Amino acid sequence: MLTLAFAQTQGAPSPGGGIFGTINMLVPFIAMFVIFYFLLIRPQQKKQREHRQMLQNLKRGDRVVTSGGIYGTIVKIRNDVVHLEVADQVRIRVNKGSISDMVAEGERVFEEVEESKKG
Repeated sequence: MLTLAFAQTQGAPSPGGGIFGTINMLVPFIAMFVIFYFLLIRPQQKKQREHRQMLQNLKRGDRVVTSGGIYGTIVKIRNDVVHLEVADQVRIRVNKGSISDMVAEGERVFEEVEESKKG
């Protein structure tokens, strides 16, 4: 009786298995990887490339913001160390990699600081 039950569970192998069944199972995973690549990985690589290029093009007098939110004007660049002037006669040194963005000339960030000094 036990052998009869065991024989019923074994059954015949299902047709359509083999290599094509495995490939059909992998297709959704490959498609998900391609989608992730174009939606997540590639845009991040583009951002990193643009940030690296921005850091290479920094020069004296550029207005920047650090990743900590400190606004300043570049006074001196020496290797990976950037000297920023954040107020009159107030200079700090930051790592070049911590500069997150350049501030456009038209932004009012620096104008507001200058107005607050007068008033």
